[in-house]
Amino acid sequence: MQSMEPEQFKTGTSTLGICFNGGAVVGADHRATMGHFIANKSVQKLFKIGDNLALTTAGLVGHAQSLSRMLAAEVNLYELKRGKKMSVTAAATLTANILGGRPFWVQLLIVGMDDDGPSVYSIDSAGGSIPDKYCATGSGSPYMYGVLEDGFSDNMSEKDALKLASRALTASGQRDAASGNGMDLAVITKEGYRALTDAEVNSLLK
Repeated sequence: MQSMEPEQFKTGTSTLGICFNGGAVVGADHRATMGHFIANKSVQKLFKIGDNLALTTAGLVGHAQSLSRMLAAEVNLYELKRGKKMSVTAAATLTANILGGRPFWVQLLIVGMDDDGPSVYSIDSAGGSIPDKYCATGSGSPYMYGVLEDGFSDNMSEKDALKLASRALTASGQRDAASGNGMDLAVITKEGYRALTDAEVNSLLK
């Protein structure tokens, strides 16, 4: 994620989502850059937008934060009106429609769990929405995809998915100058959204 003006914008970050048997893992690094300068080492790029939904952001910091607040409010309003959780597909469609209506300098992941199972959607800045079993975004994505392609398998366990996510984010932090300074990880299952503690993340990294 880059803290820059739009005309200087370059996507720089590492985020990912991975489906496993019974849920999804979602994660992001902490670094924000301004050109070759590390502007911040503890930027939030992973957001809980519902009890069953998460958003990851790569791109312009202000746009990402604005979108996270907007989506969380829309998801909450939907649940209050309808008395049920928003599906992952609906959340991805809502996000794509918002991005298609005005320019946002971002690349997003919508990750979650509903009655149809776990889902990961990649959403580009023009509102394109693509579902997959796993996905990585940002400048660190080529390094993460090398790890994900090698390690992903259908019906993975939660433990294996978390290990794979931590390995992928570590690889991007070692090779991509715009990624690093630690990571946030969360698990989404039928029980809801659970963010891993720092101790749990450190245990995975060991």
